[in-house]
Amino acid sequence: MSGFVHLHLHSEYSLLDGACRVKGIPKRVKECGQDAVAITDHGVLYGAVAFYNACRAEGVKPIIGCEVYVAPESRFDKTYRPDGYADHLVLLCENMTGYKNLIAMVSKSFTEGFYNKPRVDEELLRNHSEGLIALSACLGGKIPKLLAKGEYDRAVESARLYSSIFGKDHFYIEIQNHGLPEQRVVLPRLVHFAEVCGLPLVATNDCHYLRREDAATQAILMCIQTNTTVESGRPAAFATDEFYLKSTEEMENLFAAYPEAIANTARIAERCSVDFDLRRLTYEGFESRIAKGEIVFSDHTREEYESRIEYELTVIEKMGYADYFLIVQDYVNFAKSKDIPVGPGRGSGAGSLVAFALGITDVDSIKFDLLFERFLNPERVSMPDIDVDFCYNLWRRSRLADHHLRHHGRTRRDPRRGPRARHVLCRRGCGGKGDPAGAWHHDRRRAEGARPKSAV
Repeated sequence: MSGFVHLHLHSEYSLLDGACRVKGIPKRVKECGQDAVAITDHGVLYGAVAFYNACRAEGVKPIIGCEVYVAPESRFDKTYRPDGYADHLVLLCENMTGYKNLIAMVSKSFTEGFYNKPRVDEELLRNHSEGLIALSACLGGKIPKLLAKGEYDRAVESARLYSSIFGKDHFYIEIQNHGLPEQRVVLPRLVHFAEVCGLPLVATNDCHYLRREDAATQAILMCIQTNTTVESGRPAAFATDEFYLKSTEEMENLFAAYPEAIANTARIAERCSVDFDLRRLTYEGFESRIAKGEIVFSDHTREEYESRIEYELTVIEKMGYADYFLIVQDYVNFAKSKDIPVGPGRGSGAGSLVAFALGITDVDSIKFDLLFERFLNPERVSMPDIDVDFCYNLWRRSRLADHHLRHHGRTRRDPRRGPRARHVLCRRGCGGKGDPAGAWHHDRRRAEGARPKSAV
């Protein structure tokens, strides 16, 4: 692991806030001489899978995380407070248990704790702390807020609370320096505070864009979010252009007085390992089938099975159907875990050894000489179709449908992602730059040769 790893970064999935394109993150990380990076979007995990895939493609280690909003009291308390509706807290997944716990918390922050922002609370943190590493966050974190106001005793109480929830070796005091006046005041207080409380330091840069020159782009996003224009000035929280993904040398120079805080970033990165790709699950299922005696190497060798698995995985990944297999595996496993009868598999899907290893089907396609190409063929691009039979009992089927909707949702179209995405974003972007959207709309229509409608 390199000497420094960015553990606080907001991608494009921190809507109207982060300007780091997911595909560009690992490339920029490699430019900076680093080999791992974390994603910590505000309150959401929308970008986790895309980020994971982009990093793997570039040979960079992905660290999955989230900067959650923590309610002052209960997440169910949705009354106005003069001191704000939530504090920030960065959570990083140390393992798959942590990833599942983070998913659970983020989901409940929307369904139970939403008030201006999706919020968790102490109860959720206690119930889902396993496998997570917590950082005290930016100036919006509870401890930095209290130290800025001189409320040292309350800051100590908060540190003890988080230490008891996550464990002392899983809670770090985060220090940042973007040249903001507030940070110049809080930084030495945080360092002294960590020393007194016996807590480790970790240095981060609150990355909202990839390069210094991207600051103007991110400023426009903030203007759209706050319904202001760039002429009125940048928001106070982004008054400088230092919120970019910095090189290891830049970070070491910035925190030269705190080398341990730099070293701790690499130590945390080494501890974090979340791997949820199809390949790992397939081989785990394959070994499980062997251990149970469901695959016996008599007429066919282990090498034949592994060669077939590799071929199938290559085709599945190349054609972009890995997510489809994982979703089908999820609802089949759910049905089996709830004693809902599931058929062994039929049709062309039974020809997939990967489906057998994942537990989607119970048919060994090599043993019965079934062809994978009847199911999925790179020469004939068509949607794969895995035929799965479930119990005819309507109540049991409804449980399965409810699980699928609860975990994967219904199909929705986001105007930012659909065919009108460029039109919508250009209009709003021009508004952020002070150009009236109506005037821009008329200019666009004139360019297209259409007669502009009345602005009234």
